[in-house]
Amino acid sequence: MLPRSQRIKELIRFGRPFSNRDKLILRDHLALERTRLANERTFMAYIRSALYLVIGGLALTQLQGHGNLAWVGLMALGMATIFVVVGLVRFYSLKKQLSSYYLPLESDAAEEGPVE
Repeated sequence: MLPRSQRIKELIRFGRPFSNRDKLILRDHLALERTRLANERTFMAYIRSALYLVIGGLALTQLQGHGNLAWVGLMALGMATIFVVVGLVRFYSLKKQLSSYYLPLESDAAEEGPVE
């Protein structure tokens, strides 16, 4: 059993090492394509959520007469920044992992020639 600190590092690490040396079939290629598209959709959801937080934060900082809500607006703006950073880190880490799967596909396709 791993020590506690090592288990915690394993849990919070974004990229997990994996190497697949088997030849990928069409089903695997399509699964990689679906994963790539899901990665893009997730990134856009992070951006959309950040934009909503920016809009709400700006509105709350401009609100007058309802107490001191400017700090809530500033907190929303800070969270929007965090959302964008987390979205970018997750997007590029998964994109890097997926590109390691695509490289063997491209080299196999070049060796086999055009598909008819």
